[in-house]
Amino acid sequence: MSRKPALRVRKSGALLVAALIAFVGTLPVAGASLRLAPVILIPLAILFWVLRAGTDVSADGLRVRALLGSTEIPWSRVDQLGPDPRGRVSALLTDGKVIRLTGVTTANLPAVIAAGGQQLQGDEEDGSVAVDDPVDQRLPGGEPA
Repeated sequence: MSRKPALRVRKSGALLVAALIAFVGTLPVAGASLRLAPVILIPLAILFWVLRAGTDVSADGLRVRALLGSTEIPWSRVDQLGPDPRGRVSALLTDGKVIRLTGVTTANLPAVIAAGGQQLQGDEEDGSVAVDDPVDQRLPGGEPA
């Protein structure tokens, strides 16, 4: 996967503000007693998670980042991108696995597809999108040409 992604999709900025407020709120508690000092680690972990977690999109594929690790998915392994009832988007892989794309919603799905340079084939019933890799020239349904 290329080093510089075409698009970085992250969690909402509201979570960043909430984590900062929680951090400031725990400072007096952590300073009151040495036994309570570890309490400050909770908002710091949330802050780190908000800054790190997300999905990076490039022409090569997707990189889904979590708090401690990441998963790289080449476009050739992605069969469909589809939303769940809450508006979050998951990738259905050609081997049947499903990976939720952190930070990607139905609202920014078109930007993700465009940044990856992929072609779309939509499904009106459930809102899922089949992704065809132009290099792979796969047919709808994931069968090789």
